[in-house]
Amino acid sequence: MKKIEVISILLFFLLLYNNILSQDAQIFQSDKLTKKWETPQTLKVPESVCYDPEGNIFYVSNVNGKPTEKDGNGFISTINPDGTINKLNWATGLNAPKGMGIYKGKLFVTDIDRVAEIDMATGKIINLYKFPYAKFLNDIAIDNRGAVYISDMMSTRIYRIYEGESETWLDDTTLTNPNGLFAESGHLVVGCNKILKVEYTSKSITVWLDGTGSIDGLEAVGDGRYLFSDWNGNICLIGTDKKIEKILDTTPAGINAADIEYIPSKKLLLVPTFNDNRIMAYELK
Repeated sequence: MKKIEVISILLFFLLLYNNILSQDAQIFQSDKLTKKWETPQTLKVPESVCYDPEGNIFYVSNVNGKPTEKDGNGFISTINPDGTINKLNWATGLNAPKGMGIYKGKLFVTDIDRVAEIDMATGKIINLYKFPYAKFLNDIAIDNRGAVYISDMMSTRIYRIYEGESETWLDDTTLTNPNGLFAESGHLVVGCNKILKVEYTSKSITVWLDGTGSIDGLEAVGDGRYLFSDWNGNICLIGTDKKIEKILDTTPAGINAADIEYIPSKKLLLVPTFNDNRIMAYELK
């Protein structure tokens, strides 16, 4: 091989390496995150990921089409702890599944204007809770009593399923396009263009943090801090002082950040990339 060809090849790989470093510098906004793994790009518009600690497995909702289309193409996948696909089509028969929550062996999944209850032992849909006035059911959070809270992003409503009955739990103009939900002791944390805390019994609403911008996924770190995504590709960390720090930005790579999951015991952040068809896993330092 001629010397000039060797030099050209070395220059090519040097430029490629520099491009990768440059992209990482754009994506990682702080040193708080370290990438651990990513799934193969075989998922079909993954919107949400949910961890089952008993089975040590991840559930992923696949829209597999348009988010508002009742086409029957939606399904749930299971992912191993190392990011490999366990079962791509673990549960089928859905339209555009999104947010998920687990309670006593059942997986609850939003599906446009209904919520599917799936038996985790079989992957079969055992109940369908219909919400005829719902416009765009999105996230789910389940409290320690088993009450399932559901956000309707295209309205000002939060629905609830409790003891087999479905209802409109809260309808308030303070809820501007509610999306991310997280159940804590005594109150429900709601992400819209701000973060609200809603008392379970009185349903009184407190604006906990304003000026967050649009929120998709919302998770508690477990030490007084919170994480949220904005779908476009940004992940932010809210400190105990309520200051917002952007720690990830995949918008330069054209990668979305949908309904995130965080596992405090593993310090692991899971990010569904929607149109990019993967789940990305990061360790939070």
